[in-house]
Amino acid sequence: MERLQTLLKKANQLPLLPGVYIMLDGQGEVIYVGKAKKLKNRVSSYFHGEHLPKVAAMVDKVADFQVIVAGSEFEALVLENSLIKRHKPHYNILLKDDKGYPFIRMDNRQEYPRLEISSRAEKDGADYYGPFGGRYQSREIIDAISKALLLPDCSRSFPRDIGKERPCLNYHMEKCAGWCLRDASAEDYRTRCRQAALILEGKSGELIDSLRQEMEKAAEELRFERAAEIRDRIRAIEGLQNHQRVIATAFNDTDAVGFRRGAKSCFTVLHFVSGDLAGKDVEMMDEPLEEDGEAVAELVRQYYTASGAGQPKTILLPCDIDGAEDLEKLIGEPSGRRVHIEVPKRGERLRLVESAQLNAQEEILRRTTVEQRRSKTLEWLQKALELESFPHRIEAFDISNLGSMGIVAAMTVFQDGKPRKSDYRKFRIRDLEGPDDYASMYQAVSRRFRHYLDGDEKFAPLPDLLLIDGGDVHTATAERALADLGLRVPCFGMVKDDRHRTRALMTADGREIGISGNQAVFSLIGNIQEETHNSAISYQRSLRKEGFASELDKVEGIGPKRKNDLLRRFRSLKAIREASMEELREAVPQNAAEAVYRHFHEEEAEKCESSPASPEGGN
Repeated sequence: MERLQTLLKKANQLPLLPGVYIMLDGQGEVIYVGKAKKLKNRVSSYFHGEHLPKVAAMVDKVADFQVIVAGSEFEALVLENSLIKRHKPHYNILLKDDKGYPFIRMDNRQEYPRLEISSRAEKDGADYYGPFGGRYQSREIIDAISKALLLPDCSRSFPRDIGKERPCLNYHMEKCAGWCLRDASAEDYRTRCRQAALILEGKSGELIDSLRQEMEKAAEELRFERAAEIRDRIRAIEGLQNHQRVIATAFNDTDAVGFRRGAKSCFTVLHFVSGDLAGKDVEMMDEPLEEDGEAVAELVRQYYTASGAGQPKTILLPCDIDGAEDLEKLIGEPSGRRVHIEVPKRGERLRLVESAQLNAQEEILRRTTVEQRRSKTLEWLQKALELESFPHRIEAFDISNLGSMGIVAAMTVFQDGKPRKSDYRKFRIRDLEGPDDYASMYQAVSRRFRHYLDGDEKFAPLPDLLLIDGGDVHTATAERALADLGLRVPCFGMVKDDRHRTRALMTADGREIGISGNQAVFSLIGNIQEETHNSAISYQRSLRKEGFASELDKVEGIGPKRKNDLLRRFRSLKAIREASMEELREAVPQNAAEAVYRHFHEEEAEKCESSPASPEGGN
């Protein structure tokens, strides 16, 4: 506490000027670098108030800090970029390498050119296409083009290895035209390389038109085998074109950025050239220290300043960021090119960003197991709620009012993020004259934990976390029930928004803990609340049906089928009791209707029969 007060006092002496701050640990190592519009406000905010778990972990290690005042926000951005690259601080977002955009290289000065991946476009006389997405995606593009045009992707060197060995498996699988055969045409090979260049330049349509003319000419000359070969090549190129085509060519040289948090966080860039999706670059990382807007700005800065060339004209982002103009200048400055950063709100550009976001989410799902995602979700929940123990077992309570039938409570159990239905429990609330949610909650929680204290194995063990459907008063009521039994279990309320969706967790003193920023936690708490509510409603319906059926069991001649017919028609015992004979006959046959009517009106009929008859005549 004394450490934080000392740091806060030092921070309050900083100027209200732009600059960079450097957080140091006890050994003097740089653990975080950040920039600020106003150093005093930003740095002091770390040393008071509550923070997200990862921010709090960083602040716990800060022993001192340094600042560098900059002449402008842009200068601060450039300086921050330089310092992060130099120190690679543990708590900053760090891309794994300075990869940027790779290019696809083809040296047409060679007799047999090959498609290769190159980190940058060199002035070496070869042709470079791109830049495209990451190396994995660039390799996919090369493989797809090679398959479409039957170009080689083996390790053999031409013309050195022509005729030396038998063709490899790719030739027999019709994935290669067999350029290692003695009769293979070098001119045909170069023709296909020119066709590959057209595809890489986004001119697939021109290539297909040219091939169709060649196919028709071959057919006219009765060279049907040649025509069939060209036809197959056209189909392969069309398939490649359809696979790559995503949007209209209006989105030329545009990148769409996606960023998602989950068991890990994922930064994704979809790169579009001439309207085609040319590649996807993906970076997986632990949860960043920064909020989404800050994280996206930092990742975009690192990604594009690392490439040094080939920046897109437009970068589409999923959220607003501070300092977009300075970031545009920083990215475009090395190439002297104007780069435009945009956060689309509607139309095709928004759909591009949504696609990037979906890709980021899918990458997280693909690269992490279900158990990893659940564990990370519960770990985040433990940190956010400041729980002493990992929440392996979570129990949740909800109350449902049955009106004239009374009140019920349901308890659900989630073990390591999964429903454990064998441990679900249900309670009929007793000795209450009317609906009282708070008294009902007190009774349900008390009875559950009284069973535990009495040694009932069906109610063991204690939960690591107790969730209550409701706000601060419901939560305080549950805490009081626990305290009265001498127990201490972390307890939070599940608060819904106007659309009846879980929006936050709440303490007994009314403090809200937001969960919408972490989609996995948001989904887990929403599922728990929905499952508990459904369990209470299901119990309510079963009791209603049970009460309905038990009363009709007293009616002679009414079996299961007739009970179901009456239930569907009248919905309640009160409605049956008040139904006329004609209305009952609409649901069941005459004899059954008479039996039901007689059962519910028997008492009334006895009263009429027992009353004295009126004297005849009279005065």
